[in-house]
Amino acid sequence: MPTTPATLVFRNAQVLTERGFERDVSVVVEDRHIVAVLPGEASRSAQAVDLQGGYLVPGFIDTQVNGGGDVLFNDAPTVDGLRRIAAAHRRFGTTGMMPTLISDDVAVMRRAIDATSEAIAQGMPGILGIHLEGPYLAEARKGVHDPHKFHTPDAGELDLIASLGNGRTMVTLAPERFSTDTLRALAARGVIICAGHTAASYEQLRDAFAAGVRGVTHLFNAMTPLHSRDPGAVGAALEDADSWCGLIVDGFHVHDAALRVAIAAKPRGKMMLVTDAMPPVGGESEDFALYGVPMTCRNGKCTTADGTLAGSALDMASAVRNTVQRVGLSLAEACRMASTYPAEFLGLGGELGRIAPGYRADLVWLDPDLQVRGTWIAGRT
Repeated sequence: MPTTPATLVFRNAQVLTERGFERDVSVVVEDRHIVAVLPGEASRSAQAVDLQGGYLVPGFIDTQVNGGGDVLFNDAPTVDGLRRIAAAHRRFGTTGMMPTLISDDVAVMRRAIDATSEAIAQGMPGILGIHLEGPYLAEARKGVHDPHKFHTPDAGELDLIASLGNGRTMVTLAPERFSTDTLRALAARGVIICAGHTAASYEQLRDAFAAGVRGVTHLFNAMTPLHSRDPGAVGAALEDADSWCGLIVDGFHVHDAALRVAIAAKPRGKMMLVTDAMPPVGGESEDFALYGVPMTCRNGKCTTADGTLAGSALDMASAVRNTVQRVGLSLAEACRMASTYPAEFLGLGGELGRIAPGYRADLVWLDPDLQVRGTWIAGRT
């Protein structure tokens, strides 16, 4: 593992702080953490990192990563599989991720949870926990998930869901399939519950929010839509001021105008960028398989043979660029949607997602074209 110098000083960049982008400041890192953001140049006795006039932003946090580097988590629910996925996404500025298991058998879920626990115990950079996307979903909104995997968990399986003791656990489920008592019990055990692949009505999702559902997985996709006399799950999500929504900003999943309307509807800080990434991200092949069924990614779009969207070929740096260039948000807000807001959603807002003293030195260097030039996790490249 690479060593960390006693002191690193990042200089000559526009640095994203709570006040926005600031010039002529230096970021001082010691022992894995940011210790100071100082005006001008810090001590020349430290090791300086010259960022050549680019941008220094908090490391990106992706809460929905199915795969990367030609690896699908479902097919490789192992420590090595996680290492390869995390390394592939790190190239694109992702310093924290929730590896995501698409609906699968309980035995695979157990292996995935065990591998995640071991990866975190080993200190693997970038792994924050696990996201179980299903198998507790609505067949009517299944997307690319295999409905043969869908079922209602018993008490033992609920224990399994909540068993990761050293990281965050997210579960995406169709809340209409659960009692409010069960949702409350899961939330009380620290599980971050999101509604997704759901046929829930507006009223059902409002009740689920009251019972502890914290967010909505890939807003607009695989859920009941917003209509004038039937607001559906989308309407409930946009109305609710406390929940977070994940957005896939790739030009395929959601129209740019719908994204602008949704972002305007929610309180600032409640929209976060996700990739829903599949194996081609950071990999060499555009083709992969899910449940043994061939999938292809062409021109950035992942689909089944019949055209059903199958995750994405999106990386977080591209999601940030798209949010600026397609949706029209400022770079500062796009970066917060990729770092600050997902950190807060995961309950990690006191240690990740900001460039400020006391925060872990998870940092991304972007050039003027918003391409990633460097990534640091806990001060290490």
